[in-house]
Amino acid sequence: MAPIALHDEAVSVVQTCKVAAAAASTKKELTPLESLAHQANSKPLPKIPTFNTHEEKRQWQLEHMAAAFRVWAREGYAEGISGHISVRDPEFEDRLWINPLGVHYGMMKASDMVCINYMTGEVVGGNTEIPANAAGVSIHSAAHKRRPDVHAVCHAHSIYGRAYSAFGKPLEMLNQDVCNFYDAHSVYETYGGVALSGEEGENIAEALGGGKACILVNHGLLTVGNTVDEAAFLYMVLERSCKAQLLIEAAVAGGRVQKQLIGDEEAAYNFKMNSDPETLYFEMQPHIRYEEYLHGSDYKN
Repeated sequence: MAPIALHDEAVSVVQTCKVAAAAASTKKELTPLESLAHQANSKPLPKIPTFNTHEEKRQWQLEHMAAAFRVWAREGYAEGISGHISVRDPEFEDRLWINPLGVHYGMMKASDMVCINYMTGEVVGGNTEIPANAAGVSIHSAAHKRRPDVHAVCHAHSIYGRAYSAFGKPLEMLNQDVCNFYDAHSVYETYGGVALSGEEGENIAEALGGGKACILVNHGLLTVGNTVDEAAFLYMVLERSCKAQLLIEAAVAGGRVQKQLIGDEEAAYNFKMNSDPETLYFEMQPHIRYEEYLHGSDYKN
């Protein structure tokens, strides 16, 4: 048998390399959520659902909105009539849904929500028996107007957020979870009283800018998201991040220990892997399922 020519051998190697390169190029790139799951390709992970009609999506949004309030009730965020969550209507871009005044978070249902035209302030649907919180309408309307990309806005007067807000400064990257807000949160530095005027709501929306969250000095916290699940979970992370920073500040006050900050490169990587809409939506689902496990699904009514 004649020996294989060097030219033929080189061609064979090149062809093999091309096949390997083509296979590599067609290999599916994992999303951040899939990267976090061991052997993610063995079973598809839940995605943010899609719907055939506006009615179906609207009902799903309102159910998850009510579920988020139920979760917040367990977290201890309820404070009298303070705090609100809003969701942009899937059909009418100038409408939002917001919770009614004086209904406890732990009792919230999908049918409780009020639909408001945030351009005019007119109540246009949903629960017309109970008014919404005027300050909430002001804050949330301004945020939805300024950020067309935002579909949900969350605000409450939770204890650690209120406490940390008195410092008037952004959070430091002191742990992996707070990196969800790396270069993506701001501070509203001017407290203008209860946000009953449109101007105060607009000032808060301006301070939020293009970020995911805003710390409102002497007031509380605000987060936004592509889904109510994302915005509500981000609020929970922000509240706990405020608590962690307060604990750390107290520990270092004596001067015997020092803080260790996460570097910019690592913080940016954490943000990329943990703070995309799909991952944050998924993060909220165990909390909602646990709420159903404890109390059933009457929040959907």
